[in-house]
Amino acid sequence: MVAGGLGVGKTTFVGSISEIMPLTTEAVMTDAAAGLDNLAMTPLKSTTTVALDFGRVSLGHDVILHLFGTPGQNRFWFMWDDLIQGAIGAVVLVDTRRLADSFAPIDYFEQRQLPFLIGVNDWDGHQLHADAEVRDALTLAPHIPLVRLDARSKDSAKDTLIHLVEHVLASRQFSSTYQCDQAPRPQTAAGTCR
Repeated sequence: MVAGGLGVGKTTFVGSISEIMPLTTEAVMTDAAAGLDNLAMTPLKSTTTVALDFGRVSLGHDVILHLFGTPGQNRFWFMWDDLIQGAIGAVVLVDTRRLADSFAPIDYFEQRQLPFLIGVNDWDGHQLHADAEVRDALTLAPHIPLVRLDARSKDSAKDTLIHLVEHVLASRQFSSTYQCDQAPRPQTAAGTCR
């Protein structure tokens, strides 16, 4: 999953890396959302995702990721529970000018124990805050990766997804080891306790 606040770059991220024509559900923003959506940092934004974005990318001959970009406005968050089904992990895109928009997505994935990383979207290439400052402001646990990216760049999006897959695999290894330590008998089918 690719999640984050309104206008942080989710649709752009999915579109930059997808090897197929991405499916988007962009709708023109109307005056009806004037009091609901804060566009102060994205005044030129004229469309918004109202359901999901979908793309696909191959990280190798045997690893294919289906990417689901979430809508950013909280009135559309009821769809997240459907989108998360079968997800292995998430990228939470962050705009350091609006860190408060990141708290709800972070809480969502933490509560569901889905591995995620923070992708700081440096649109203009200028880092407003150091990584340690961002981690502190978001109160991130030390094991949650934070990467810098440009959602418009295919290579940057690819590197971010590779970091996510590595984090997911490391999280599963830790979880499997922890379960083995806690299990009264060795695991079967899903893995072997050591």
